[in-house]
Amino acid sequence: MKFIVSGKSFNVTPALKDQVTKKLGKLKKFFKPDTDVHVTMSVEKNRHILEVTIPFNGVLIRAEESSSDMYASIDKAIDIIERQIIKNKTRLKKRLHDNSHTPEFFNNGANGLGNNEEEFNIVRSKKFAIKPMNVEEAILQMNLLGHEFFMFSNAETEKANVVYKRKSGDYGLIEPEF
Repeated sequence: MKFIVSGKSFNVTPALKDQVTKKLGKLKKFFKPDTDVHVTMSVEKNRHILEVTIPFNGVLIRAEESSSDMYASIDKAIDIIERQIIKNKTRLKKRLHDNSHTPEFFNNGANGLGNNEEEFNIVRSKKFAIKPMNVEEAILQMNLLGHEFFMFSNAETEKANVVYKRKSGDYGLIEPEF
């Protein structure tokens, strides 16, 4: 595993880098040797925030934790990643061994905002690779990312869909209708 450790307005000490490498190194049995592990550390007031992102065969495993101590944040984030891997082990194994689809980039030129740009203040724009997957895979990916919704290309209909988590704990699916 290749560790990319960085700090946002925070100098990462060698001791912190060694601790992250040591703790995340325990997870190497789940990943290929060339897997990149992105670790970002930051401090906001008294909160020490650690973000870990592991892109692996089209799946993102992600954890973000904050506490009053960076070492505690490291331990909590490692626990979250381990739980995600164990909880979804069979689903991930099935999905990672099925390499029938290759990532495609979704590129839509129309932003749908019209001429009312002054009324809407877009503070963040994000582009990401999108690959065809079924609804169950999309829900798995959404849960691994810790998001409330996830946009994907439905492998059955070949259209953009969105899955989302409802307040009841169930999931919803948004499909386009033309």
